[in-house]
Amino acid sequence: MEIAFIKTPLGIARIEGDETGLASISVLNSEDSLTEVVPEVLEDGVYQLREYFEGKRKTFNLELNPQGTDFQKRVWDALLKIPYGKTVSYLNLSKTLGDVKAIRAVAAANGKNPLWIIIPCHRVIGSDRSLTGYASGLYRKQWLIDHESPVTQQSLF
Repeated sequence: MEIAFIKTPLGIARIEGDETGLASISVLNSEDSLTEVVPEVLEDGVYQLREYFEGKRKTFNLELNPQGTDFQKRVWDALLKIPYGKTVSYLNLSKTLGDVKAIRAVAAANGKNPLWIIIPCHRVIGSDRSLTGYASGLYRKQWLIDHESPVTQQSLF
């Protein structure tokens, strides 16, 4: 596995993958050193993430290779279908997967998402529209939802 560390508006992102695809992207709460030369197998992922943060990209076109159980992979596949700028509730996500009673299992799989931003687990919110649970911190979840919002704040002056 190759690893790269890049700066994002939300902290240092750790990106891991190989020729089979991206396996892991996480945001760190520390200031690890940045990668000077990005490994070739990670270049496209780094490029697309930077475009996302610059507001130039709404979808990703990358080979993904997340490791998880079959159920987790089903949840992550469902997350990939949530459009940019939209949110769904954990309950609705459970219904989409065919079992409304699986809401806790769906939430747990959502929390184990290994591909920060690429698999958009930040787009899942509470049924009351509250921001609930986010492994990277609720302030980051709010930032990502705001970043993807089609509504921009207008200046009064």
